Amino acid sequence: MSGLPDPDDLRRQLTEVVGTRLLDPLEILLDGDRTVDTLRTRVYEQTQVWTVQLLGPDGRQARFTAARLVATLYPDDAAFDPPAAWWATPLGRVVARRVGHPGAHHVSYAVAGAMLGVTRQAVHDLIQRGKLDRHPDGGVRVTSVRARLSTLEAPR
Repeated sequence: MSGLPDPDDLRRQLTEVVGTRLLDPLEILLDGDRTVDTLRTRVYEQTQVWTVQLLGPDGRQARFTAARLVATLYPDDAAFDPPAAWWATPLGRVVARRVGHPGAHHVSYAVAGAMLGVTRQAVHDLIQRGKLDRHPDGGVRVTSVRARLSTLEAPR
């Protein structure tokens, strides 16, 4: 998997997800109120800020922004557990690289593979070669997945 995603792709995904998860339902609840159009414009502007924060050199800011976005866009009473395909999206790629898996100390081989953009078998091989750390309770330590991602390509 390559490193951080293209900024335009990330911004497009953020705009789409915020629109779909937050603004579209609000527009329905407010019965088409034009105020939502103003919010769409503001969100579009804010996605530029989030993109810069997520992709920028300040790792602490990137982690904070990623955590805030995941918590807001994917709220649930259960732990955050996106489908494997989510990790291949621009937001998924930046979250994997900056945060790892929010709320999990270890993940299955399949999830680790999705985060890294490789197969389960490749994860098994990386563990055997000492490139990833197995968790005592099973699966792979998220910290080792993040460390592996950081060695693949330096942030932009």
